[in-house]
Amino acid sequence: MQFRTLRNSNLQVSPLGLGAWAMGGEWIFNGNQAGWGRTDDAESVRAIHAALDAGMNLIDTAANYGTGHSEEIVGKAIRDRRDQVVIATKFGFDVDEAAKKVVYQSPDAILQNLAFECERSLRHLGLDTIDIYQLHMWEFPSERVPELLGGLEKLVVQGKIRTYGWSTDDVALARLFAAGEQCTVIQHAANVMEPATAMFNFTATSGLTSLVRSPLLMGFLSDKYDKDVQFTATDVRSHAFPKENIAKIVANRAKIREILTSNGRSVVQGALAWLWAVGDQVVPIPGIRTVAQAKENAAAMEFGPLTPGQMAEIEQLLGREEAVVA
Repeated sequence: MQFRTLRNSNLQVSPLGLGAWAMGGEWIFNGNQAGWGRTDDAESVRAIHAALDAGMNLIDTAANYGTGHSEEIVGKAIRDRRDQVVIATKFGFDVDEAAKKVVYQSPDAILQNLAFECERSLRHLGLDTIDIYQLHMWEFPSERVPELLGGLEKLVVQGKIRTYGWSTDDVALARLFAAGEQCTVIQHAANVMEPATAMFNFTATSGLTSLVRSPLLMGFLSDKYDKDVQFTATDVRSHAFPKENIAKIVANRAKIREILTSNGRSVVQGALAWLWAVGDQVVPIPGIRTVAQAKENAAAMEFGPLTPGQMAEIEQLLGREEAVVA
């Protein structure tokens, strides 16, 4: 599969990236567990190396993941491979590294702390420049977006970042950010169960790349979990999915399983193939913690996207009106 060139830049990213949220370990957001349980840092580094060796070059992390620990692990893994990777990280939360706690920042604080947060991420990552710097707030006052874009453009001029984007599921807000000269990506949730049609249509028409988070629906688009799964209290999924939602997801997964596993794919690989069939500027960034996950995800690139016929059949089976193609 071909690499994707980001708008108004010379950055090229692989059709599949890796998300480093789970590598951050345990941390608290607004009083709730926001990590994925304990992690093995050495295995995380090996997983990143396995992903790079298999042809991926995009790594997405954030300052709040493990209150900086995820960025540090990524930095350690790429120390001798900087020229092989495109690094995306995110900003916008008030991070207490010592207490392992994160809370929202006000818009004023985000604007005031922009340079400080960028320097902190550069330090964690061991980098001079961040390739893609993303706002990590679902909402932000629309009237203040120009001010934030100005701050990000200043960081570009200073050489601290190359491009920027926003992690949001709100198309109207994404449209405001797209006005920025060096805006290259919108990170948003999407998967075969949650198609995000409006956002895909927007990014396609604006020339932006969709960095797709939750492409595997936090692991439910795999064979690993059934409707009776129980997560530990230190796993964010223990409170992210009501029981009835899990049952519906598992039932719908069964309906489309045969299509997702066509041509020898795993369910995971089929879910990624669905996203690639949506458009050629769609880049899923599934989270990984192990070498096995990195290798299974990377192998999906050998199969490529689902066919238009398979896309249409999935829509029928799930009771949706038409295939999602940007």
